[in-house]
Amino acid sequence: MMVKSKYQNVLELGEQLNIQNGDVKEENGKLHITGTASNQYEKNQLWDAIKASGGENPQDIMADIKVADTSYYAKHTVQSGESLSRIAKHYYGDPMKYNAIFEANKNILKNPDVIHPDQELVIPNI
Repeated sequence: MMVKSKYQNVLELGEQLNIQNGDVKEENGKLHITGTASNQYEKNQLWDAIKASGGENPQDIMADIKVADTSYYAKHTVQSGESLSRIAKHYYGDPMKYNAIFEANKNILKNPDVIHPDQELVIPNI
């Protein structure tokens, strides 16, 4: 049970993200986890949590995380005060990639400088 407790934050994140078909087993001192994330961003969040607990190349965990929909990177619900550049910085680490988000959402956005709270934006794979 020591390995499972070491990665408890990963298991809790999996529950928060509503990972589908999740399974967790501990065998011979190794934790085996499987499941399907909604999108690549959620899968990346899980791997970041695994690395935060186990280091860059953890030897005590085997994770097989699939992605349900690979046609986009993430979906984002706009919050008050956000801009496309702020959202781009959050997902891509680069605010200048805001135009990729604008282009992917031209069906609901007419101007990259005008977004509204509660709009659901597709964050494209770039």
